[in-house]
Amino acid sequence: MKTVKIIGVPEHFNLPWHLAIEEGAFEERGINLEWTEVPEGTGRMSEMLKNKETDLAIILTEGIVKSITEGNQVKIIQEYIASPLLWGIHVDANSSYTSLSDLKGTTAAISRFGSGSHLMSYVQATEMGWDTENLKFDLVNNLDGAVEGLSSGSADYFMWERFTTKPLVDSGVFRHLGNCPTPWPCFVLVGTKDFLKENEGVLNHILEVINMYTAEFKQIPRIDSTLANRYNQKLEDIQEWLQLTEWSQKQLPEHMLIKVQHTLKELTLIEKSIPISDILR
Repeated sequence: MKTVKIIGVPEHFNLPWHLAIEEGAFEERGINLEWTEVPEGTGRMSEMLKNKETDLAIILTEGIVKSITEGNQVKIIQEYIASPLLWGIHVDANSSYTSLSDLKGTTAAISRFGSGSHLMSYVQATEMGWDTENLKFDLVNNLDGAVEGLSSGSADYFMWERFTTKPLVDSGVFRHLGNCPTPWPCFVLVGTKDFLKENEGVLNHILEVINMYTAEFKQIPRIDSTLANRYNQKLEDIQEWLQLTEWSQKQLPEHMLIKVQHTLKELTLIEKSIPISDILR
């Protein structure tokens, strides 16, 4: 039995992996796939990949591209979610902010520097016409930290996946001011170069399994109810999310990778673009 370590966020996007593990689909191929939840998100997962604490990760596209341009010895194996991520923009429910324009010059809560919440705050600021050099950040690590940061006033707004944070809006902890979708496919499957070089056969088995599960995922009977129960979501919210979300079984298109690098460079979040062959497997 070959042990392979994989990490991802504790969100509904990753249920296909959990179902495949629970149903023994990887074990049938001689693979012990060890899944670890990383609630801190992409910034922390990039560190874990760099430190070789994991072999594989399901990670935000823009975050890992930035990390690879900075020398992280990782490659994108394939696109995982082909649709954009809908980032909700949230404030404390008791705050005086009522519109996105009120947030100009305020402090954004972010999980990590280099994380999606960090990078997308630049995309959002650009869309609003704000000077990105004036952005201010408060490091909160995860969703619980964001709740504390917004309620204490150390941060003013927080960007996180819209449906993951919706229970906090419904319960009166956060107020939702708007959305900012990623301009590219949101999640990719990545692996360390060492793992990819030494485990091509094992990786092909993993891809065959997960691609079968994601291709059939939406057709699973009552999958909306399963998701709602497992992730503490309202059924109607999960149904809306399922309509917006498309899983992928192919490589990330090159033109999308060019767009990601171009955007990060325009926002001065990376120094230079690197060849596509250095990023894609």
